[in-house]
Amino acid sequence: MAWVQIRFAVLADHVDSMSDFLMDIGCQSVTFTASNEQQAIYELKPGDINYWATSTCVGLFDAADDMDFVARSIANHPNMDKDFSYKIEQVEDKDWEREWMDNFHPIKFGERLWICPSWRDIPDPDAINVILDPGLAFGTGTHATTALCLKWLEAMDLSDKTVLDFGCGSGILAIAALKLGAKRAIGIDIDPKAIIASQENAERNGVADQIELYLPEDAPQFDTEVIVANILAGPLKELKEVICGYGQPGTLVALSGILAEQANDVANAYQELTELLPPEQEDEWVRINGKIK
Repeated sequence: MAWVQIRFAVLADHVDSMSDFLMDIGCQSVTFTASNEQQAIYELKPGDINYWATSTCVGLFDAADDMDFVARSIANHPNMDKDFSYKIEQVEDKDWEREWMDNFHPIKFGERLWICPSWRDIPDPDAINVILDPGLAFGTGTHATTALCLKWLEAMDLSDKTVLDFGCGSGILAIAALKLGAKRAIGIDIDPKAIIASQENAERNGVADQIELYLPEDAPQFDTEVIVANILAGPLKELKEVICGYGQPGTLVALSGILAEQANDVANAYQELTELLPPEQEDEWVRINGKIK
């Protein structure tokens, strides 16, 4: 089936009404993105909804639809600015599921760790392989924040250690730690979908009997030798005492989900609780690691 999309700007206050309006005139799907990179919103909790001051709206229509009528209808909408401008684009007809799957490849971290989608052949059967598909929760290894944490875990001896994955998402870090030799992993996340995803991924990788998963309010107190928290700068600072409270003097800590320009603020927040090394950077993101005092 052939598709065409219309792209235009809309103010935050009018996003919901415009979405409903587009669906009423035959739109198949509506997406909203930031009009520019500077407007990007990184720190949202599950269930939060927040729009940019000006969003780019993209409405997808059947190519047989009258796009002149669609454009006129949008222009005449009471919430649309009189200077309304738009762009109509043909969308290439392809197998989108196949296209999506083709974007995910096995990725190697360090000398011995691979993250592999289930539909791909494992490149090195003798390596440490974590089978993990994109799904309910964040974390596939493709994002720099996750990659920084995986490289950190891969480089250390985790034998007989307990690892806390704070903000576990898909469970990728906890599962990787177990595959790398940890005896026990604990995942904590505020999103119930993350708990479900982590459990399913742990079962797929044969480590379900070594992992414990909790919402924050249900997590018991425990001590751990390794803590990795791949969340975001704001929550990292806000939850510093909670995160470090699961460790003891000498516990290794890695903090990720931090933009390069946020590194100093996060490091300063933790300076009384930890001894941190200089940040490691990948793309625009950094990981800070050290140990609890």
